[in-house]
Amino acid sequence: MIDLNRKKIISILFGIIAMIVIAVICFGFIHKISAGIDKTEWGLGNYGDGKQPVGNADKETLSKYDAFYVGNENEKNIYLTFDAGYENGYTEKILDTLKEQKVPATFFLVGNYLEKNPELVKRMLKEGHIVANHTYSHKDLRYVSDEEFKKQVNDLAELYKKTTGQEIKKYLRPPEGTFNEHSLAMAKSMGYKTIFWSLAYNDWNNNQQKSYSEVFDKVLPKLHNGCILLLHSTSKTNGEVLGDLLSKIKEEGYTFKSLDELAK
Repeated sequence: MIDLNRKKIISILFGIIAMIVIAVICFGFIHKISAGIDKTEWGLGNYGDGKQPVGNADKETLSKYDAFYVGNENEKNIYLTFDAGYENGYTEKILDTLKEQKVPATFFLVGNYLEKNPELVKRMLKEGHIVANHTYSHKDLRYVSDEEFKKQVNDLAELYKKTTGQEIKKYLRPPEGTFNEHSLAMAKSMGYKTIFWSLAYNDWNNNQQKSYSEVFDKVLPKLHNGCILLLHSTSKTNGEVLGDLLSKIKEEGYTFKSLDELAK
């Protein structure tokens, strides 16, 4: 009798555990459906033969939120962008190269950069580049409250105005490319266009900088019409290779355009 009761108790416990597991799975599934675009990081695939890559959110879905990762597939244009969480000593050289090559770029900056490098920021503007919003302190916008979301974006915009005397252009690049449908909707509600990218490589890791030739091997085969190219201005290699890379891209028949021409 005792053994029988034990078996009943064990059976009941397993039943309860099974119901809990099923409930958790169902909750997650329902949450994912309600979120539309679930919590994710920007990702790309299906490169090659000059074709635009496929993003983990398609152009049509992103367009509902004034979000972009690529331009017109019928126009041989490149949109050059830089992310900068801090100054690493290479931006002056990058700006020199851009000026020499007559290439416009967009620099997505955080609060720390604006506070410590106001003269570089002013030079970017003076030489015709766009300075845009990368949030004040590079927080993951998927996991902040609506109030904190607005604060991250607005604090950077206010610091930019204090530094330059101008209103910031409303382009937002989410830190590390993390996003969900709610964060995209929040950005749009604030008048911002969210800008992802269609081509990048691992240039941000200062301990694993690519060689001169590796940059060409990773970038040139993946070029495509309407490419939004992401580089990091903190990269020593980018500072060294940028002039030759821009020249080679031009030789491939591409024209560098301002982000304003993509999002108009």
